[in-house]
Amino acid sequence: MHKTNISIWSAEFLGTFWLTLGGCGSAVLAAAFPGLGIGLLGVSLAFGLTVVTGAYAFGPISGAHFNPAVSFGLVVAGRMRASALPGYVISQVFGACAAAAVLYLIATGRPGADIGSFAVNGYGIHSPGQYGLVAALLCEVVMTAMFLIVILGATAKPAASGFAGLAIGLCLTLIHLVSIPVTNTSVNPARSIGPALFGPAWASSQLWLFVVAPLAGAAIGALVHRFLLKSSDEAEAG
Repeated sequence: MHKTNISIWSAEFLGTFWLTLGGCGSAVLAAAFPGLGIGLLGVSLAFGLTVVTGAYAFGPISGAHFNPAVSFGLVVAGRMRASALPGYVISQVFGACAAAAVLYLIATGRPGADIGSFAVNGYGIHSPGQYGLVAALLCEVVMTAMFLIVILGATAKPAASGFAGLAIGLCLTLIHLVSIPVTNTSVNPARSIGPALFGPAWASSQLWLFVVAPLAGAAIGALVHRFLLKSSDEAEAG
């Protein structure tokens, strides 16, 4: 299948749109609606399901990154050319912003609507569990690093063919289960940027952490995976 830049960028736009709409939508609409009570588990599962479904829908076209940190990590790991990175990142950010706009229009479409925090990320008094800056930074870096290690391992040639999307989606579900109380979970700069545009004013002032930390974590995860591969190759050669 011949893949053009337009098809790749469109797939990343749509995949990130779906991740943001489905994941953040579950928090803004379902979890906040009285009587539904999907809670932490439901929101975590929603984010995981968007990745699973998006990976199988768009993976054959773009690789299903849906996340600037993932694309950056793949460059660091040597899995993607650096020249391809800007197109991926721009498409992902636009997709997340478009999803946030659609979600905002839906969420405000009933009388007396209150979007609350609009699923934005935060630390300190804006953390769901009141976790401070250092805890939030550490959480986002470590979680993103582990996410990249899982992605790189699940998509490596020796891995079981056809199961990468499931493994990656389950990993993202687990990440949300652990880190929603700390930061409301980012591990994805695009997912953070989109809702911040429509959320409360403080979200923009804290947005830097949810761009910097996932990118740093992605680089760490990529470097760790490269080290593991090198160590494995050396062991086999010995």
